[in-house]
Amino acid sequence: MSSRVIVALGGNALWADGQRGTWAQQLANATKAARGVVELQRAGHRVVLTHGNGPQVGALSLQQSAGEAEVPPMPFDVLVAMTQGHSGFLLSTAISAIDPTLATATVLTRVRVRADDPAFESPAKPIGIFYDEATARRLATERGWAIGPDAGRGWRRLVPSPQPIDIVELDQIRLLSDSGALVIAVGGGGVPVIEGPGGLRGCDAVIDKDRASAELARLLSADLLMLVTGVPRVALDFGTRWQRDMSRLTVTDALRHLKEGEFPAGSMGPKIESAARFVLAGGRAAIITQIDRMAEAVAGRDGTWIVPDSEGPSIVAPPMESTVAA
Repeated sequence: MSSRVIVALGGNALWADGQRGTWAQQLANATKAARGVVELQRAGHRVVLTHGNGPQVGALSLQQSAGEAEVPPMPFDVLVAMTQGHSGFLLSTAISAIDPTLATATVLTRVRVRADDPAFESPAKPIGIFYDEATARRLATERGWAIGPDAGRGWRRLVPSPQPIDIVELDQIRLLSDSGALVIAVGGGGVPVIEGPGGLRGCDAVIDKDRASAELARLLSADLLMLVTGVPRVALDFGTRWQRDMSRLTVTDALRHLKEGEFPAGSMGPKIESAARFVLAGGRAAIITQIDRMAEAVAGRDGTWIVPDSEGPSIVAPPMESTVAA
């Protein structure tokens, strides 16, 4: 029986740091991701592909602000929906160029959040492009933004990021996946919606893609959750002479290192948190790896596997090329 694999791409996988984000650049980046995804699907896995939208939704917000005098700007829930269409088309185009026979389906996905989530009062999700501190502070004053440093790479705009509690289109995603289609869903963490007197309504926020992907994996009873990032493996004591790249981490060890501050909130932290949540909910394993190592990682020959404690102990990987920052 084939396994169901949720593959979560970061928004930076489609719009890399330092790029202007032209369509040609984004398509070239998407093609790199598509090769690994197609390889997994051809190997018999049922892939559901999710993606972040930090750079994309930030750029779209800037475009909206620039045209505000002529066209009214839209709230963030609408911008997230727009980026789902943008990135869904982008990924479908890249996948079809590699394998025209592979059916893809992009599902505009809403994700429920709680109206009283404390995240609405404490914006913490970085979006958009990077600025130096002086520019970021000027823009914060001019535009009323919340800002903050992001993993040592610069300063970015911060928006609320509530916790996902349910996937509205879950049944449709499952049906399409079971039919054999490669499904693209929960883009940008999903369109955030809350329950109100008149039903579901959008709210001004951007949900963390890794957390939403873990929730999707849990609700679909997926076998594996793959979190794709800029490093081949999770490292302990990263950037020091004691750095150890891990091929396996038990969920207890992963959470202990997270609590001790080993994994920064702006980079590896949400991935470890999401991986642990999925495994504790009964998932077989979560895998953290690099975009060009997906097939090898699923086969158990690469990446870091976050596993139940019963499959311990944690294991340091054999020496390999140096890990770069997440």
